[in-house]
Amino acid sequence: MKDSFKREIDYLRISVTDRCNLRCTYCMPAEGIKTISHEEILSMEEIARLVRILAGQGIRKIRLTGGEPLVRKNIEALIAQCRAVEDIEEISLTTNGILLPTMAADLKASGLDRVNISLDTLDPERYHQITRLGDLNLVLRGIEEAKSVGLTPIKINAVAIKGFNEGEILDFARLAIDKELHVRFIELMPVGEASEIKETHISMEEIIETLEKEFQLVEIPFGKHAGPSKDFEIEGTKGRVGVIAALSNHFCSRCNRMRLTADGRFRPCLYSSLEYDVREMLRNGSTDEDIASLYQAVIGLKPKEHHMLLDRYECSDRRMSQIGG
Repeated sequence: MKDSFKREIDYLRISVTDRCNLRCTYCMPAEGIKTISHEEILSMEEIARLVRILAGQGIRKIRLTGGEPLVRKNIEALIAQCRAVEDIEEISLTTNGILLPTMAADLKASGLDRVNISLDTLDPERYHQITRLGDLNLVLRGIEEAKSVGLTPIKINAVAIKGFNEGEILDFARLAIDKELHVRFIELMPVGEASEIKETHISMEEIIETLEKEFQLVEIPFGKHAGPSKDFEIEGTKGRVGVIAALSNHFCSRCNRMRLTADGRFRPCLYSSLEYDVREMLRNGSTDEDIASLYQAVIGLKPKEHHMLLDRYECSDRRMSQIGG
């Protein structure tokens, strides 16, 4: 299904929880956030019903996010239900990796195709500093376990933060080479906690310039289903690096996604506060056709682009952990 700007919307990002087992400094305050009550959050059955309905509206790729999706009880059952929907071609999950060492095999057996792992530093002390609660060794073990069970290709998402990890950009590229991973550097975006620390932003151009000091990069052309990342092969290796430049070189013209918040709102743009309640329809006896009609209307309201660089930037209602990233 196409939106009003002729973009094919075939990708649904589903936040299954707003809870997280870490407290990353750019994402949450140290004390955490007020979480959604059990009654407010969508049930597994409600999410699975929506996946089935939206597959009939052109959705082909599902990504499960959070918060931290692996803290949601019975996440494997949801994956299995999504896998049973005939038109769904890919199911992926974004995780901080802390629980992967013990869960990767079951996730794969349930039908998960691959994982993205959020990892902003390779230094154990720095990792604990930015996550407040995390253990880097668990994440590294999670990467190995995910590889061993076939949750590949594995993508590492590293938020680039001036004054924190800009000295590790080359180290991440070496990790991509050594482990045959795809490392993607993400420009820090002014959402939630990060809205107060704009001076720590590192641009795409700075990141690429740093990488090219040591590596020969070969740009990978955008394909039909290209995501937000500008990607490069590291010449002579199986490693890849990329940059998600939501600020300096935004990818709105290629946006193919719809978001579903954990409390049952369609959110057409990550960086806009516009949301549309579908939870009420799931619980008031509305038919699949009624819900499909709402979705079609929301697709038509998807904005042309975000306005993060303007004074009228809108996304002040939720933190990143509450939206699903």
